[in-house]
Amino acid sequence: MKPHPRAEEQDDLLRPRLTDMIDMRHELATLAELIDWEFFEREWAGFFPSSVGRPATSPRLIAGLLYLQHAYRLSDEAVVARWVENPYYQHFCGETFFQHRPPIDPSSLTRWRKRVGEEGVEWLLTKTIEAGRTSGAVADKSLMQVSVDTTVMEKNIAHPTDARLYETARQKLVALAVEAGIELRQSYARLAPRLTVKVGRYAHARQFKRMRKALRTLRGYTGRVMRDLRRQIDDMPAGPLRTRALDMLVLTSRLLHQQPQDKGKIFSLHEPQVDCISKGKARQRYEFGTKVSVAATIREGFIVGMRALPGNPYDGHTLAETLEQVEVLTDQRPTLAVVDRGYRGHGVETTRVLISGTRKGMTPALTKLLRRRSAIEPEIGHMKADGRLTRCPLKGTAGDAIFAVLCACGHNIRKILAHLRALLSLLIAALIGAFEPDPYRPTGAAAA
Repeated sequence: MKPHPRAEEQDDLLRPRLTDMIDMRHELATLAELIDWEFFEREWAGFFPSSVGRPATSPRLIAGLLYLQHAYRLSDEAVVARWVENPYYQHFCGETFFQHRPPIDPSSLTRWRKRVGEEGVEWLLTKTIEAGRTSGAVADKSLMQVSVDTTVMEKNIAHPTDARLYETARQKLVALAVEAGIELRQSYARLAPRLTVKVGRYAHARQFKRMRKALRTLRGYTGRVMRDLRRQIDDMPAGPLRTRALDMLVLTSRLLHQQPQDKGKIFSLHEPQVDCISKGKARQRYEFGTKVSVAATIREGFIVGMRALPGNPYDGHTLAETLEQVEVLTDQRPTLAVVDRGYRGHGVETTRVLISGTRKGMTPALTKLLRRRSAIEPEIGHMKADGRLTRCPLKGTAGDAIFAVLCACGHNIRKILAHLRALLSLLIAALIGAFEPDPYRPTGAAAA
């Protein structure tokens, strides 16, 4: 059933209102007044086509929880648990009275993310941009000049090694055979785990000849289990289990036949879309995840565009798509974009693009803006250190797209909250200064 708009609750003699319990000057209380919550009540109502049953969860509650989760780097379980303890969280999510029980099960956030999709979370990002403009955290003219860069959002997977992948594939195939009631000739449940440990020890001791020999043997164990299950797959009745077994057989076959220099390699069996990306870092040569494009204002570092880019495309080929997203989210096309040298050959003509290292036709004002290009790097670092951009726990490429935009929402929320705290501090300091007498000003007879 579609969610009903939240009605004004009557006063309760035994329960005080949240507005009477909290400091309404707090930054979260101020931010709650800046966000257009009615937009989510109106737009997200279409995700509930059923007209019968219990009323659905309030869209404002879900939007507020997603904002808080990524602003304070919390998991689904942690944000719901902290919501019960924090009256400011409850007021931010639209509650009138203090609640002593969790509003939803944490798994509901997973279903809501799937239901809303990438377009729905982009609405969340749009509302943070509007709130930033209303609060003064970002100026309107700053939206016309952006800095664009890419980073890697790693996936929540174990570091891929051949031995681990072979052993994981074998275990999954054996588990599917047991679930289907298929008797394998040999499962190698005793030999394969021992051999996997030996491969790691040989690599650590730099005994690479022994390591390669053990890897070939381990690969043979997985191949035998795969062929044994493939021969008996026709005996399995049609259904979800047979579909899972076929998919696993295809993945295992790809894994066993892939070569070191192949493209589209499998680095995780439960996340086969993961890319291996090299960004030239000395401390970490390869990162396993997806590339993310980030667009931020040059002056404030406010995120106005963020999108996951599966397949590890060339940076220059993604600039037009990034600027188009900025135009959709802010309702205006940037007139200037500053980028690094990885964007050479971008092909964008509607926006002036300054590439790092450009000398021809540069004025002092443009040179100053180009020097600010590197300011986007610490913003990305804050999204990884203070936010959740370090690792994406959501499933598939759709999860990557949703998670990247939500990380941008959390970054903007932190920017707005810091701006509101600074404004409150200045206001309090001005009030204290107005009422406290100046010790150096003469008073009484001395003034006369």
